[in-house]
Amino acid sequence: MLARAIAVWLALMLVAILNGFLREALLIPWLGERAAHVASTLILCSLILFVAWLSIRWIRPRSHGEAWTVGLTWLLLTLAFEFLAGHYVFGYPWQRLLADYDLSRGRIWPLVLVASFAAPALAVRIRGRSE
Repeated sequence: MLARAIAVWLALMLVAILNGFLREALLIPWLGERAAHVASTLILCSLILFVAWLSIRWIRPRSHGEAWTVGLTWLLLTLAFEFLAGHYVFGYPWQRLLADYDLSRGRIWPLVLVASFAAPALAVRIRGRSE
């Protein structure tokens, strides 16, 4: 199950990278920096939920507890990628990486972390009711 969860997370990283390109190329010129980051964050949260809904049967958690484990795995992988790759691969200073967590400045990036954590359990709940 965890290998499949990690495979889906890798697909989510591609989705997140494409979302970032969309933000830089289209949303920022159209909406401005702050509104584009909000829109991009909400788009990414929606995509995470959609990918979880599509993939949860393939991941095959056997319980809600295992679905939460998938979510925790996605959350930890996302944080590790964001901070480790962001700092050591892309060379961003820690201050820049932490700036996305400043809710007082309208940065709502933590919603992506919430979506990553909760999406598998929500998908299990929704799929369980509808199918």
